[in-house]
Amino acid sequence: MKAETRRKQILEKLSSENPVTGTSLGKKFDVSRQVIVQDIALLRAQGHDIIATPQGYINKSKNQNGYILTVASKHDRKDIKEELETIVDLGGNVLEVVVEHPIYGEITGHLMIRSRRDVQNFIDKLENFNASPLATLTDGVHIHKIETPNESVAIEIKQALKNKNFLVKD
Repeated sequence: MKAETRRKQILEKLSSENPVTGTSLGKKFDVSRQVIVQDIALLRAQGHDIIATPQGYINKSKNQNGYILTVASKHDRKDIKEELETIVDLGGNVLEVVVEHPIYGEITGHLMIRSRRDVQNFIDKLENFNASPLATLTDGVHIHKIETPNESVAIEIKQALKNKNFLVKD
C-alpha cells in the first residue's frame, strides 16, 4: 500500500467517535507504530486537526458537534476523580485541560474523557506512571474545555462544579 493511500485510510478511521491507538493502526496497515506517528505528523502538517489523547488519536474537527463550555477550576489532586465524574455523569465530554505556565504559556492536555470508565483509566494512569497532573504546575488552577449536547447541560455542569467548590471564585 502506498503511503498516501494509507494516510487517507487513517483519516477515515479517525472520523469515528472513538479514539484509535497508533499500535492498532500499525497492525491494521502492517507497519510499525513509528510509521503511524510519522503519518499523523504529515496529516497534521496538511491541516488536519488530529490530537493524541490518552485513549488514542482522534480527528478533533470531526468529533465536536455540541456546545462547548469552558470552566476555570481549582482543587487538590484528591478531587480530580470527583470533578471528572461530576462532568461525565451530567453528560459532558472533557476535551482538554489547560494550564497557564509562567514560562511556556498555555500547556494543553487533550483528555477526551466521556465516561466513568475513561475517568478511572485516567486516574489509573496517573497512579501507575506516578505522573503529576498539569494543575500541579499552577497550584491546582486549570481550565477544562467540555463538550455538552446543549447549553442547558453546560449550565447544569457548571452549577454542579460550583456547588462542589471546584470552580475558581469570580
